[in-house]
Amino acid sequence: MRVLLVEDEQNVASFLKKGLEEEFYTVDVAEAGGDGLAMATSKEYDCIILDVMLPEMSGIEICKKLRSANVKTPILMLTALDSIGSKVEGLESGADDYLTKPFAFSELLARIRALLRRAPDSLSELTLNDLRMDLLSRRVFRGDQEIVLTQKGFAILEYFLRNKGRVLSRTQIIENIWGYNFDPNTNVVDVHIKFLREKIDKDFKTKLIHTVRGSGYVLKAEDDNQDLQA
Repeated sequence: MRVLLVEDEQNVASFLKKGLEEEFYTVDVAEAGGDGLAMATSKEYDCIILDVMLPEMSGIEICKKLRSANVKTPILMLTALDSIGSKVEGLESGADDYLTKPFAFSELLARIRALLRRAPDSLSELTLNDLRMDLLSRRVFRGDQEIVLTQKGFAILEYFLRNKGRVLSRTQIIENIWGYNFDPNTNVVDVHIKFLREKIDKDFKTKLIHTVRGSGYVLKAEDDNQDLQA
């Protein structure tokens, strides 16, 4: 699942990004209000974590603008202001939940999971053929066999499952898993796809990950192991 973190305190942002990525979330970070608003309106996220006190534009302003633009992504607002008035203002601006700093990381995770469960279009499970991904427990199964994946492997497979049957280019995969600033000329995508094939395809007759020559990769059920033509 993809999370946008809008937080200007670099130590806090780095800590939360690292912790969330260890929980298999893909995290984009914006340090200023304007950048956060631009990212929230240009890409799809499963959850937005939004600090109240930000350069350029406050979290309250961002939240209001997002709701006015009909962005329905669940928003968890963070603040150092521990007052009823501040919480009410945040919730009335359109935030779905409110967390006061300092907080335990375990509580942040619990709040995020609760928001994702309540989201109107939320899914708790993604499937294709006999491949099943439980988004709440962060576990993957092929038939009755559990598949243990790395954080990036899980994120890539989730991206494939959310776009099954659709050809995904290496650039699209990099932007959605590593972010805009990652070197597009690296072979990191191919390395991770090879790893995924070893995990979810090698010991099974029906192959799911296929190369589309000249275009990228596609996740679909096929009974043969031939690469698809572009």
